Amino acid sequence: MTYPRFYYPGQIDVGQVIELPTSAMHHVVRVLRLKQGNKVTLFNGEGGEFPAFIERISKTGVLVLTEKYLDVERESPFQITLAQGICTSVKMDWIVQKTVELGVGNIQPIAAKRSLVKLSDERAIKRVRHWQQIAISACEQCGRNRLPKVLPPMFLPDWLDRQMVEQKNLSNEISHNLFFMLSPIAEKGLGDFSKFSSIVNITLLVGPEGGFTSEEKAVVLVAGFIPLRLGRRTLRTESAALAAIAAIQALWGDY
Repeated sequence: MTYPRFYYPGQIDVGQVIELPTSAMHHVVRVLRLKQGNKVTLFNGEGGEFPAFIERISKTGVLVLTEKYLDVERESPFQITLAQGICTSVKMDWIVQKTVELGVGNIQPIAAKRSLVKLSDERAIKRVRHWQQIAISACEQCGRNRLPKVLPPMFLPDWLDRQMVEQKNLSNEISHNLFFMLSPIAEKGLGDFSKFSSIVNITLLVGPEGGFTSEEKAVVLVAGFIPLRLGRRTLRTESAALAAIAAIQALWGDY
């Protein structure tokens, strides 16, 4: 039986009495209407989970007592990084939520020339916090015990410079580390890479609503990314990453 899951941002030990965060307290009392003695599961995003039960519910908080530790992992067998062109808030929220459910490990928001949303430093900080909370909620729902990171937004050229440096530190085997840029006019699809095995890292770059400019595409190719198409249809930015990750999981992952 699956019990309600809650993220706790701190150290968790067996036999520990923990006061749930305010947001979790609201969910326990107002939404799920749980009672004293009901079972729940806690995780802190660092791996594994803790079966627990509600010890006390009061107007000031909800206390739970952890019973044991379970070394349970539900992660993808390889690391998936999504570099997503920043899009409008509803679409971006959807992308974060659903790609976390599909197993993405890191989400890097990318500011491109055709991005409709421009984030100032202060606004960017607020959006990252918001997206990270969405990732937490997605982990609570889907059962993941390791928390994906939503990274601070970066301009595309700056991120590509960092990627080129990081690529030098990875294995030279292309079959272990794949770097894809989704493109509706690319010549190759995932089936062209089906012979590859022992995948370690996959980085997936997706453009914003208006796509990348020709200049941006040229720079991406110089950085070593492979153009990848998803069938003969042109997908919206909020659909492209989800379709790609689902197909990747079916080809190499745990589907």
